[in-house]
Amino acid sequence: MDPNDTGQLSKDDQVRAQGERAAAAMRQKIASIYTSEPNAAEELAEVKAAPNHLSKHQQYMQQLTTSGKSLADIQTAWHVYYTSLPDDEKHDVWREFYAAHGQGGQYAMPAQPLQKPPEPMVRPVKARSMADLKQQISHRVSSRGRLKARHHFQSLMFGLAMGSLVVLILLFSFFNERFIAPLITPSRNVNATPIITDPNSTAGGPNPEVIIPKINVEIPVVYDEPSIDEAAVENALERGVVHYATTPNPGELGNAVIFGHSSNNILNKGKFKFAFVLLSRLENGDLFYLDKDGKRYVYQVYDKKIVDPSEVSVLDKTDKPATATLITCDPPGTSLHRLVVIGKQISPNPVHNKPSSVKGQSGKPKVLPSNSPSLWSRVTSWFH
Repeated sequence: MDPNDTGQLSKDDQVRAQGERAAAAMRQKIASIYTSEPNAAEELAEVKAAPNHLSKHQQYMQQLTTSGKSLADIQTAWHVYYTSLPDDEKHDVWREFYAAHGQGGQYAMPAQPLQKPPEPMVRPVKARSMADLKQQISHRVSSRGRLKARHHFQSLMFGLAMGSLVVLILLFSFFNERFIAPLITPSRNVNATPIITDPNSTAGGPNPEVIIPKINVEIPVVYDEPSIDEAAVENALERGVVHYATTPNPGELGNAVIFGHSSNNILNKGKFKFAFVLLSRLENGDLFYLDKDGKRYVYQVYDKKIVDPSEVSVLDKTDKPATATLITCDPPGTSLHRLVVIGKQISPNPVHNKPSSVKGQSGKPKVLPSNSPSLWSRVTSWFH
C-alpha cells in the first residue's frame, strides 16, 4: 500500500501512513547531514563483502549491526564514531570504502577514485655559473651589454663629489678651531668701538672683568671656582676667563693668573671660546686692566713667552711684588703650547697691596689648563 495514497484508508491507516512519511523525511534529513562521510548502509555493505578480514572500523560497524539498533540509531552512532577519528584514520575509512565499492556487490556503487591535484608545472632551471651571472648583470647596465662613456663619467663625478664631501667634513670636524678662529671676534660682548680707559683711574666697574684695549677685549672673570681640576676649570670657562684658584687675587701681593681660551670647537658650549684668540698681539708696554670689587688694577706688559703645557712654574710668584699673568693655548685652536703674557701692576701702587689670601693652599697641576677637547680628540678617545 502506498503511504502517500490516503484517500481510501481508515483513520488508523492514515495516521500510520503519515508517521511513515515523517520517518522518511527524518531519514532524508539525517542522510543530508552525513553526506560528508561514508553512509552507515554502505559501511554495512563493506562488512558483508569481507566478513573474514575486517578492519577495526568495520568491526565497530559489525558490532552495531548485531546490537539490535535501528538503522537511524546505527547511522547516529557511526557519525559520532567517525567524527572522533583522527584525520589519518578518516582517510583509512575512505580507502576501505573505495576498495569495497571497486569490488562490486549487492550494495556496490560506481567507484569514485580520489582526485589527485595536478602537479604544479615547474620550469627546469638551468644551472648558471658566476661568470654567467656577471655577464647578465653587465648586460643590464646598457642595452648593448657594454658601459658607455657617460656611465664612466657619472661614476667618476659621483666618486669625486663623495670624496670632496668627506674631506670637507673631516677638515671641519678636526680643524674648525684653526680655520674659524681668525674670523671670530674674541667675545660677543666686545664693543664695536675701541675701548678707551684712563690708566690713572682706580675706579672699576661693578662686575669682575678683564679689559684689554689693544685687542678690544672686555670679558667677565670667574673668581668663584675653587678647584684647579681640569674639568672644573673647563666648566667655569663657559662663563668667561678664569682666575686660577691657587694664585693671589688682584690687589694682593704675588702673581694673579687668568686663563682663557684662544679658540675652541664651535660645537662646544659657552660664548667665550675665543676670549684670548688675539692675545699674541700684545707687546711689552701695552696695558690691560682687572676690575674686581669695584676697583681697577692696571698692569703693563713686560714679558711674553711660549711654554710647554707642563711648565707650571709660570703660576709662581715673579720678581715683581705684584703681577698678573694671562695664559692661553697656542697656536689658537690647539693645545700644543701655552702663550704667557705677564704684566706688572702700575696702578694703584703695589706697595699698598695686601698679602695673598691663598696662603696655606697647596697643590699644583701637572699641566696648565687647555682648550676643550676638539672633535678629533673626542673621537680618538673612544678607541683608548
